[in-house]
Amino acid sequence: MPRYRVNLSTMVFLLILLGATVILFCGWYIKLNPPDCTPSNGKIHVVLLSSWRSGSSFVGQVFSQHTSVFYLMEPAWHVWTKLKNSGAQTLRMAVRDLIRSVFNCDFTVMDAYLPEHHNVSSLFMWSHSRALCSPPACSLTPRGHLSNQTQCLQTCDMVGLQGVQEACTSYSHVVLKTVRIFELESLYPLFEDPSLDLRIIHLVRDPRAVVRSREQSAKAFLRDNAVVLEQRNMPEAEVQYQVVQEICRSHVRIRDRALRKPPPFLKGRYKMVRYEDVARNPLAEISAMYDFVDLDMTHQLEKWIYKLTHGKGKGSLKEAFEITSRNAADVSQAWRTTLPHSKVKRIQQVCERAMALLGYTTVNSDEEQKRLDIDLLAPREPYRFTWLPQKPEHPGKG
Repeated sequence: MPRYRVNLSTMVFLLILLGATVILFCGWYIKLNPPDCTPSNGKIHVVLLSSWRSGSSFVGQVFSQHTSVFYLMEPAWHVWTKLKNSGAQTLRMAVRDLIRSVFNCDFTVMDAYLPEHHNVSSLFMWSHSRALCSPPACSLTPRGHLSNQTQCLQTCDMVGLQGVQEACTSYSHVVLKTVRIFELESLYPLFEDPSLDLRIIHLVRDPRAVVRSREQSAKAFLRDNAVVLEQRNMPEAEVQYQVVQEICRSHVRIRDRALRKPPPFLKGRYKMVRYEDVARNPLAEISAMYDFVDLDMTHQLEKWIYKLTHGKGKGSLKEAFEITSRNAADVSQAWRTTLPHSKVKRIQQVCERAMALLGYTTVNSDEEQKRLDIDLLAPREPYRFTWLPQKPEHPGKG
């Protein structure tokens, strides 16, 4: 049998080479499969990211009424209102920093945006938060019960921000709804912050329905329109089309960034939801959102969701910013019988790419538009992150 001699220097070289290979492999593996870091405080943080009149107030309430959630509606409103002469691009870092502070239950950040003498009633739409109507913020609504906004407005309006902060720290989930973020990049530092466990639920809606709903309360959007359009001057008739075009572009940017070669820290932390899917099958879609952020569906919430989405109302002007019992499926289709086809055609032009990407079929005539038996919602395609193995038979979470 032949014998092989390996001298000491060769042995040392081979060991060094092996060690370097292991280190390189481990670095490559960790980069592609970042460890799931459990934040020290154990909380889960959720941004419900949407646009105006896209059903985000309803979906926000779905989270607000959950007994594990501290919910706040539109904290970024304060930034846009205080710095109203700026543009969305300029304000995005201020919005990000405010969101970070609220996620950490630090409400001193609000001092920069609220009147000198302020309390909970100074917070935008504060009574939409069940947590601010319940102990320890307010004794009105027991922690296990659903809140009543009208009663909360009358009873809990004098709570100080220290009480708000105490309430925030007592919940396992902090959920913030915003329509004032137009890209994901400004949120990257929050994803990489080890004290946060951030999830994004990206809620989109057919832009034709969005325009129809915005027209019901057009005056309420004048200031926000100016910020979205970076304070550019343009003919009044063009404003709504330019705004919806920016909204559509933002949905494309956010979806592309999350799903096409995303950074590793976005893995498993983004979920896109179409409002129309929620309207058609609310319990299934809401249960899937709960699963995504580690919340359990309860029998009490099931009954509340069913009642809220199977009413007889179609949404009046008076109810534009209220959460009332309506027929969700009818509301989602109302644009087809109320918007003139010429306007629908223009919306389809400015939002062409977004509609194709998100699964909204265009109509080519007034007759086709009004034929409600024609389904304009394309089947939702399952998506996967690019770093996952390409196996069509095992679709990714969507």
